[in-house]
Amino acid sequence: MKRILYLLIVITAASLPTRAQQRPPAISSPEVHPDHSITFRYFSRKANRVTLGGEFLKAPVSMTKDTSGIWSVTVPPVKPDIYPYSFWVDSVQIADPNNTYIFANERFKRSIVDVPGDQPLVHSLQNVPHGKISYRYYKSGTLGTTRQLLVYTPPGFNPNGKTKYPVLYLIHGGSDTEETWTKVGRANLIADNLIAQGKAKPMLIVMPYGNVRPAPMPDFTKDMINDIVPFIQANYPVIKESNGRAVAGFSVGGGQTLNIGLTNPSTFAYVCSYAPFTATDEFRKNFANWTPDAGQMNKQLKLFTISVGTEDFLYEPVKQNIAMFQEKKLAVKSYIVPGGHTWMNCKQYLATTLQEVFK
Repeated sequence: MKRILYLLIVITAASLPTRAQQRPPAISSPEVHPDHSITFRYFSRKANRVTLGGEFLKAPVSMTKDTSGIWSVTVPPVKPDIYPYSFWVDSVQIADPNNTYIFANERFKRSIVDVPGDQPLVHSLQNVPHGKISYRYYKSGTLGTTRQLLVYTPPGFNPNGKTKYPVLYLIHGGSDTEETWTKVGRANLIADNLIAQGKAKPMLIVMPYGNVRPAPMPDFTKDMINDIVPFIQANYPVIKESNGRAVAGFSVGGGQTLNIGLTNPSTFAYVCSYAPFTATDEFRKNFANWTPDAGQMNKQLKLFTISVGTEDFLYEPVKQNIAMFQEKKLAVKSYIVPGGHTWMNCKQYLATTLQEVFK
């Protein structure tokens, strides 16, 4: 028996170095340096080629492997912001396995790197009072299912108090989720900071899940009007008139914002669309032969804005939409800024909206 135990100990001990060699080394990635340069690392002994892609790069860059199997690259200083990135391992795109900060999206599996500024940015976590994000479920009679949405309530919010709050309904882009506006867009921190500075009114921000596939996209308009707005009004102390409601959204959500807000001007007094994607049957049905009462709508809409970046792939279609609304004599305010179809621009669009609504 002693000999058997001795052999087991010897075999186990002999196997430990092999197992240790198989274990991946501890890796820090991404590593943001004081000068805003960033080092990315990935471990693989078998990969033939690893490249880094990110919205802070004009083109993917190759990573270099050391003798231990760690691939790395350091990119030059990056303008402070929040950026998506991913690795291409041979022909496969993956998120950074050493980074728990993942982009909330149903198609693109990317990670996020936060490059802080020398001074706090509008989306930075600052030493101010903070609101609360709640995950809520509501019954959608329109879609015949239970769905999730997120609700931001501002600092000092009292659900049983006498204060009635305005509400911004904030819609994500196509294939994003209801979490993208907080995990990538930092909507809650932007609101915290602007409220603390007195630049934005305390408000609720409701972030629904806007994807309704395989149902037709028009069903989300019905879901918003018939289910989401009534759910919020039944469960929170909010203003129930149109001057207490705003709707905004990005990309596909920007198109949904136009469909929802402009076909329901008695429901939403503020309509703010960010780089809207409008090549949909719903948009064509609503606006191809649209003859609005511009005078009446301009009275109902306290604010109507459309924002887009000059490098956005939707720049030309958005400009055409702005021109179309202007031809209809609607008082649309356009924000044309540098940059592309990115969440970096989205944060700036939202920061502008929060300072303009409910004033």
